[in-house]
Amino acid sequence: MSLDLSTLVQKNDKRIVFLIADGIGSIQSGPNSLTELQQARTPNLDQLAAEGECGLLDPVMPGITPGSGPGHLGLFGYEPTEFIIGRGLLSALGVGFPLKDGDLAARLNFATLDKQGNVVDRRAGRIPTEENERIIAKLPKAIDGAKIVLQTEAEHRAVLVLRGKGLSQSLADTDPQATGVPPLDPKGLDAKTGTKKTVAIVKKLLSQIRKILADEPKANFVLARGFALHTELPSMAERYGLTAGAIANYPMYRGVASLVGMTLLETGNNLLENIAVAGKRWQEYDFFFIHFKYTDKTGEDGDYEAKVKRIEELDAAIPALRALKPDVVVVTGDHSTPSKLKAHSWHPVPALLWAPATIRRDGVTEFNEVACAAGGMGRLPMKYLMQMALAHADKLMKFGA
Repeated sequence: MSLDLSTLVQKNDKRIVFLIADGIGSIQSGPNSLTELQQARTPNLDQLAAEGECGLLDPVMPGITPGSGPGHLGLFGYEPTEFIIGRGLLSALGVGFPLKDGDLAARLNFATLDKQGNVVDRRAGRIPTEENERIIAKLPKAIDGAKIVLQTEAEHRAVLVLRGKGLSQSLADTDPQATGVPPLDPKGLDAKTGTKKTVAIVKKLLSQIRKILADEPKANFVLARGFALHTELPSMAERYGLTAGAIANYPMYRGVASLVGMTLLETGNNLLENIAVAGKRWQEYDFFFIHFKYTDKTGEDGDYEAKVKRIEELDAAIPALRALKPDVVVVTGDHSTPSKLKAHSWHPVPALLWAPATIRRDGVTEFNEVACAAGGMGRLPMKYLMQMALAHADKLMKFGA
């Protein structure tokens, strides 16, 4: 029998900030055989670590490589193997698409295929967002009675929404997650009538897209993943009594925040500006999710030095965050993205929890993967991070007599 955390929640005016450096975890590589966190100069993060408690987090479970959706659900205290949400739903919510019951959403990447039909670039050279919008306008609007809505996210990313009767989310991804191979054909994961119907629609759509985009120099096809029907989750207000605000520039992360009931706040052009947004809205919310994408983006690009610089950019913003006088600060990531691997990985994520009024310091004085492994938090499933933050903010009552 699991504990219903909502029965222990108590309201107060203390504020929690989750500063999430996407994909921050890594492995030793680079010129000095150090992780990017070890290589970066991070005096402010190190100070937080020295004043707080550190550890390692497994987003799903040891050895499992998480997607961004499961990783963020784990951060927010939702068991990611229970709440299985397709990437398409998060992307659609993130761009503010007005989903209805029965709508089927998928995340699209524009990609580059060679003359043999093999993927040579899964992100089409990260085409500009304006180029994405131009190409989207060329694509079909309906197929076999289903309405087709294609909407730009940013750069090479887009959202596909199918609206019609009897659609199924039981479709495998068409993204092979590799280059030098062709895109995968649409395939159903069961033999139900709705699945067969949806597969047929997606096959026809992709066939038309390939013909329409044949003359595009970079974005000449799309790769689809995360087919998902519209669904709702219990909110953070219901589970934790929190009034939560999300400050995230990328639609995917705005989507997962929206899914758990956070209010989507305005964003700036960089992390310092986003922290300033939190300051402006400080009296309205008792939980802030501030997302920093670029540690993941540079990791996926395999750019070790760029990831080091982005970590240092993150570190430079810490004094501005401290100036807001939060009661609890968490700094961690949703998963690891080693630049050596150019992809998400199964490695646990370093985490620090700073709460000067209640913390038991553990002797860790640096914020990196190796130092955090010796921290007092130990190695935990990521889903427990939220309740630890709530406890340090005195938002949980005693359990039992």
